[in-house]
Amino acid sequence: MDRIIPWRELCAAIEPFYPNPQGAGRRPVGLERMLRIHFLQHWFNLWDPAVEEALYDSRSMRAFVGIDLGEEPVPDETTICKFRHLLEAHGLGARLFELVGEYLEENGLRVSRGTIVDATVIEAPRSRKNRDGRPDPEMGATRKGGRWQFGMKRPVGVDSRTRLIHSVVATAANVHDSQVLEDLLHGEETRVWGDAAYSGQREVIRRCAPRASDCTHRKGCRHRQLTEAERAANRVKSRVRVKGEHVFRVIKRVFGRARVRYRGLKKNANWLFVTCALANLYLARRRLLAAAGVSVPRARRVA
Repeated sequence: MDRIIPWRELCAAIEPFYPNPQGAGRRPVGLERMLRIHFLQHWFNLWDPAVEEALYDSRSMRAFVGIDLGEEPVPDETTICKFRHLLEAHGLGARLFELVGEYLEENGLRVSRGTIVDATVIEAPRSRKNRDGRPDPEMGATRKGGRWQFGMKRPVGVDSRTRLIHSVVATAANVHDSQVLEDLLHGEETRVWGDAAYSGQREVIRRCAPRASDCTHRKGCRHRQLTEAERAANRVKSRVRVKGEHVFRVIKRVFGRARVRYRGLKKNANWLFVTCALANLYLARRRLLAAAGVSVPRARRVA
């Protein structure tokens, strides 16, 4: 990550909003250092006090951030929290996601003509032990996999060739997947894949991507069962659509981001944009390192 992340471009986007080091008072921590700490929080799913403690415990984390305990302490949790609030207040998570997309495109990972649309639920706590006496009002509930889930939904548009996210939206869990379909298409598609939740959206696809073929799954109902030919066609489409699940595996299993951490959609949306940008870099890491002339051996699977 240290080699492939475009630190200069990302810091330049935040710098106009970062505190000026001139004047009296305590000097702010370096911008790139705070950004590195913020990324560590995403990779290891750490909240503000936890990442401060982890930096004291882990030598490799301190080396990544550039902290020598013999010369300076680790930034405290309040400083880390204020940096996160700075990104949230100015909507910089979405800007970082755009910059990472431009960086990947400059390195040959261009968006192709196929888009896979999919969504996953990030659960939120249902606890009422708070000031309002009720769960987060900006979250919603939906039934998925035979059980009710409460939280937010993460619809994404994934490139069918590179498996990278090119568009992302944050909504409450009770918003149907198809309601944000037009926000997930870039308009140059020739094919759009999706599960049965996007069935019947041919007019939306035609309006947003005029040249695109509707490759979403066909959906049956009680009065009209799917034919064997339609079932076979759905199985063929699934071979392409499954690539969209790879990004969810990275975010939920590798980064551990399976539950929301904050109240409100705005805070979680900002976190989501940065997470998707880092997931793209993670998925493209081998190609980026190979382009830089660095060979990375593949990890062996242990039976």
